[in-house]
Amino acid sequence: MTDDGAGPAPVAGEVPASAASGDGHARFLADAAAHGIDVQVAERGRARSLEEAAANLGIEPRDIVKSLVVKHPDGSFLFALIPGDRQISWPKLRGLLGVNRLSMPPADVALAATGYERGTITPLGSSTPWPVWADASISGRISLGAGAHGLSAFVDASELLAALGATIADISEPA
Repeated sequence: MTDDGAGPAPVAGEVPASAASGDGHARFLADAAAHGIDVQVAERGRARSLEEAAANLGIEPRDIVKSLVVKHPDGSFLFALIPGDRQISWPKLRGLLGVNRLSMPPADVALAATGYERGTITPLGSSTPWPVWADASISGRISLGAGAHGLSAFVDASELLAALGATIADISEPA
């Protein structure tokens, strides 16, 4: 915990011992470094819900950004980054992409598309660098998946979105 009780005190560049051998986490860290993104990793333990993960980290659910894998009708994929207290707005995203149909792929397809299991997915270190669409409400210091179960990464949203070349748009609605 930090001195102010705000949750685990992540340390830049420090990899928790429990994650040191994780291939997904190593890819995440390597890609963040390659993009010049300052990442702080925190061990939060397994969580049964986003709300539980936020409580473990001492942050609000809105400060966790979900990395959702979305399947495009042409067979490709994209990442949709959505604040934890919101959900993807399918009509908005379909309209922006000019398509009639989008879907969330099954877990095995998402794993094949990104190299990450559900619950660990992040655009950083994805086995394929799919386009990133980020909700316009994402800002400040955020937490997102770090490529391994039980870990979260803290980053500056502007730095992350710029490094990923994210398209920023209104793609969410209240949960």
